[in-house]
Amino acid sequence: MLFSGGFGAGLVFWGVTEPMSHFFSSPFPDQEAQTEEAARVAMGYSFFHWGVSQWSVFAIVGLVIGFLQFRKKKDGLVSTALEPVTGKKPAVKGTIDSLAVIATVMGIATSVGLGVMQMNGGLHAVFGTENAIGTQFLIIAAMLIAYTISSATGLKKGIAYLSNLNLGIALLLLVFVFIAGPTVFILDTFVVAIGDYITKFIPYSLRLQPYQGGEWVLDWTIFYWAWAIAWSPFVGAFVARVSRGRTIREYIIGVMVIPPAIACLWIAVFGGTALYNDLNNGTAIAEAVNQDLNSSLFQVFEYLPLTQLVSVLAILLIFTFLVTSADSATYILASMTSYGSLNPSLYVKIIWGLLMAAIAGVLLYAGGLDALQTASLISALPFTILILLMIVSMVIMLKNEPLPIRKADLRRYRRLEEAANKQKDKVN
Repeated sequence: MLFSGGFGAGLVFWGVTEPMSHFFSSPFPDQEAQTEEAARVAMGYSFFHWGVSQWSVFAIVGLVIGFLQFRKKKDGLVSTALEPVTGKKPAVKGTIDSLAVIATVMGIATSVGLGVMQMNGGLHAVFGTENAIGTQFLIIAAMLIAYTISSATGLKKGIAYLSNLNLGIALLLLVFVFIAGPTVFILDTFVVAIGDYITKFIPYSLRLQPYQGGEWVLDWTIFYWAWAIAWSPFVGAFVARVSRGRTIREYIIGVMVIPPAIACLWIAVFGGTALYNDLNNGTAIAEAVNQDLNSSLFQVFEYLPLTQLVSVLAILLIFTFLVTSADSATYILASMTSYGSLNPSLYVKIIWGLLMAAIAGVLLYAGGLDALQTASLISALPFTILILLMIVSMVIMLKNEPLPIRKADLRRYRRLEEAANKQKDKVN
């Protein structure tokens, strides 16, 4: 459910698109594109964008909300999470919750829009369906019907069943491409890219272009951070909801280690296969991706066995990821607008489902990928400040929390107490 509700649809879209885009046009102006060194940089930068930086944003929001909901027995609203810093004034709380709802809607609309564009590209590649806005509207309508039905069944049925289904399909595709593709190259690429990710983490995190000019960092790194921030109220609240009963340590490991590891493995398998073909087999996947981002995943399948079957499975995977992401988002948005209720009404969830579908459709009609990126950037700016305040709020709440007694300390205390009682008995 973390994988499905969090970032599955986006990862499927960018898993091949990003490394091949960096390979076709290098992130660094002085580096020659479509070379072995360009391939290495492309993979390392892709790992960086999908690693712990993105999930740290989700983890902060989810930790504060989960701590309040399940430890302090309060509602899961962002405004409640900020009470130690901002106070309890109704006007302030209302403004904060409104910003959280707007950011969530824009973030999920971006994800849905990307998934719809890729699904349209897949249908065009496999069945020759027209790659146009009308087809995208039909996909949104089918998705709306599916996640409305799923929402009606609740968190433990609809979303859970769909999450198991799409994770199963994702693992099947992952294993198939890993075995049918260049297995040794994928493993080597994964290890090298992890090393590059660790060594370049600080330079990439602080990279801007004030002297060179250009918009590469804005179009990629800053867009990713804005997307994560805009998406954080939804993903954070959802992660908190499905992490009930975990300790803070377990929560951090579950959120900060497992999803980034899966993301990097996915990119290494699919992106690595595409890079290998371009470098060693003379294919032109990078050029095809540059011309049409939506067909990137299906370009890779062209050079693998069982192309038609695997492509159909990929289309099904994208659709189920879209449904689970939208389903999870309707639940969280309904909860946010129902005073933090853990069981919002079906009526409210349906309303938010309709609104999300409409917003995603409008953004696609207005400008496709550029409109989606702009929406994320605009909604993320004010919420960035709220996330920083959340960190301060969490520190304050943890400082006021009583320290747990360790078992070793408890045993030591009991031994001392028993010794004191024995000494007292001797005196008596």
